[in-house]
Amino acid sequence: INAEYMGEADPFLMCDEIGPTISSGTSEDPDFFPVDWHPHRGMDIMSYLVEGTGRHGDSLGNRETFASPGMQWMSVGSGVEHAEGGGTPKGQVHHGFQIWLNVPQARKMDDPVYGTEPPSALPNITFGPGATARLLAGKIGEEEGPFRTVQPVQMADFELAVGAQVVHPIPAGFDSCMLYVYKGSGTVGGKAVEARQVALLDATDAERRGLGILAGREGLSAMLFTGRRIGEPIAWHGPFVMTTDAEIRQTIREYRTGNFPPKRVDWDYRNSAAAPKKVTKDTMCL
Repeated sequence: INAEYMGEADPFLMCDEIGPTISSGTSEDPDFFPVDWHPHRGMDIMSYLVEGTGRHGDSLGNRETFASPGMQWMSVGSGVEHAEGGGTPKGQVHHGFQIWLNVPQARKMDDPVYGTEPPSALPNITFGPGATARLLAGKIGEEEGPFRTVQPVQMADFELAVGAQVVHPIPAGFDSCMLYVYKGSGTVGGKAVEARQVALLDATDAERRGLGILAGREGLSAMLFTGRRIGEPIAWHGPFVMTTDAEIRQTIREYRTGNFPPKRVDWDYRNSAAAPKKVTKDTMCL
């Protein structure tokens, strides 16, 4: 998010659209990831794919793949190292988003939490003819998205057919709201939007909570980001998001001296062959 709008976007930090591109193929080496090993601290992260196959490894010992539409998410807390990519077969489309969310200072050093979610775990909600949304985080009615964020948010992937429309109520108490249109065109709140544009909305009025979306001649696909602002300073250095510069310096010292991440498996998580063998009924009988 551009620094000029950081306060209005709070708690959302980044939405990186990946693709759409045609995959050059899956990784044949189990320890090679196109997005190589790198650290994070002090944020929640979601890698959401609308097309392709996700692939992930991390310092908690997880090695997972997932089909689309699906996601891998982490509340990274005190820190993780992870690597991604190389799961989509050659010739297939790879398209997705990586989202970063800030967390309050008091929760930045929590133990990390991880989840991988298949398509069946993402609730698909119908709002009316030609208007649906895939719920990624937070609640809509009785449904709840699988991404477990520290800060209260609602994230959904809206898909509207040509001429379809929806008026979506923004939850009470949420004072930050954006809609990123990644395909098609239409109007948001009566104003024209096109692909690769963001509609930044005023969610501070307790009486005006309806988000109106109307799809144009190409239909419209858009990511909704709405939540409750944290209202704390942000100290941001690459993959580390803390509250003070002193916390950033401490994180960098830990990383440079090999003391990062503090919570990790006791084997070489970058080497899949080093993972402990799973105990099965057959091995128990030997």
